[in-house]
Amino acid sequence: MTWPDLPSALDLARFQFAFTVVWHFLFPAFTIGLASFLAVLQGLWLWTGRALYLDSFRYWLKIFAVNFAMGVVSGIVLSYQFGTNWSVLSARAGNIIGPLMGYEVLTAFFLEAGFLGVMLFGLNRVGKGLHFLATCLGTLGSAFWIIAANSWMQTPTGHSVAADGTFVPEDWWAIIFNPSFPWRFLHVVIATYLTTALIVGAVAAFHLLRDRANERARLMLSMAMWMALLVAPVQALVGDAHGLNTLQHQPQKVAAMEGHWETQRGAPLILFGWPDAAREETRFALGIPKLGSLILGHSFDAEIPGLRAFPPEERPTNVPLVFWSFRMMVGLGVLMIFLGLAGLWLRLRGRLYDTPWFLRWAVAMGPAGLVAVTAGWIVTEAGRQPYTVYGLLRTADSVSPVAAPAVAASLAAFAVVYVVVFGAGTWYMFRLFRQAPQPHEEGPPEGKPIRTAGITPAPSVPHGADAGRLSPAAE
Repeated sequence: MTWPDLPSALDLARFQFAFTVVWHFLFPAFTIGLASFLAVLQGLWLWTGRALYLDSFRYWLKIFAVNFAMGVVSGIVLSYQFGTNWSVLSARAGNIIGPLMGYEVLTAFFLEAGFLGVMLFGLNRVGKGLHFLATCLGTLGSAFWIIAANSWMQTPTGHSVAADGTFVPEDWWAIIFNPSFPWRFLHVVIATYLTTALIVGAVAAFHLLRDRANERARLMLSMAMWMALLVAPVQALVGDAHGLNTLQHQPQKVAAMEGHWETQRGAPLILFGWPDAAREETRFALGIPKLGSLILGHSFDAEIPGLRAFPPEERPTNVPLVFWSFRMMVGLGVLMIFLGLAGLWLRLRGRLYDTPWFLRWAVAMGPAGLVAVTAGWIVTEAGRQPYTVYGLLRTADSVSPVAAPAVAASLAAFAVVYVVVFGAGTWYMFRLFRQAPQPHEEGPPEGKPIRTAGITPAPSVPHGADAGRLSPAAE
């Protein structure tokens, strides 16, 4: 491809941010839920004293450490892109987005990283209560701030606009708790819990296919299936409420999600079809009459706006992407509900741990949470186009004045580095997954040097069998 044939700098900048943020969020989507899972395991161990819970805690703690590190590292470049590719957005909205992302960095890089250190290396060095507190603090803090920033861009409130077009904060309470934030935050956090449950369940089922008597794998599968059973239906209800909120504030997005072009009462629920922007219709549509109005308006005769009610320049720029991403997210959510129900049915029959077809289904569903979360974010971000700050700042007016070849070069560099580095990290996590949970699980190694003094390395802190011994040099 020659330089003149390159896509525009705007399209390349959008794709670069999408590529890096999708890679990044795969890790927090697992980390957030896994942190809570670890807290539950440790709490059960402290309550019952059973080594079963401690072994499971140590097994997943190793995986948590690797995943947390990749999440933090993959997210660093996102901040730089605000300056390189999206400088106009940063200049105009930086007074609001900057402090929120600053709090996200503070919680993720300082507080949560510190708690992680205590989690990894402090079990035998600090009190059980303090270690449990570090585990409970988890990663919800950073998620809170980044979702607050994203939600403000979706439903901006609590600000004024200066003469030069800069957004000036007026009410931080309204900025943080903007109209879409509560539902988006709940929807994302519950999604991370389901993502973790499916991965834990898949790993446990994998090992049960090899050894049906593995007690720790049985525990993991049991807890994962309880989570799927109880939380997946709740996620459906929260998603419905989030959809109604989106209909109120971003009706174009909902019209694209549903594939509706005409404003109508008794709108159908279109199951399948192909939205054709040129013809302004959804071709080959297969739908259920009036069900769309019932879901969105809670009435068979509710009026649902279509895309033709809005000027073409106000519609999402890629309606098929929004349409099919939404169906992928919902379809996987339905499968999660059925997985939880199947697990309950087998549990009541005493066959949860030794039914091959169910265990294989659980393994196959392992990545479903990550795929559903990614599809959900595609709906959110592609659906708000053509705006970065919805209704106030268009995406085309937010990009930096850079040439397409420069953006293409950085995109190619990111692609290579991300695939190599995080591909290797993911491969290593799969190696950890393949290791069966065992009694007396060791967890992360603790017998390593942990400090230095100036430019002179200090001896490692003795512990265990070597506690009380001096270093060879001192002896």
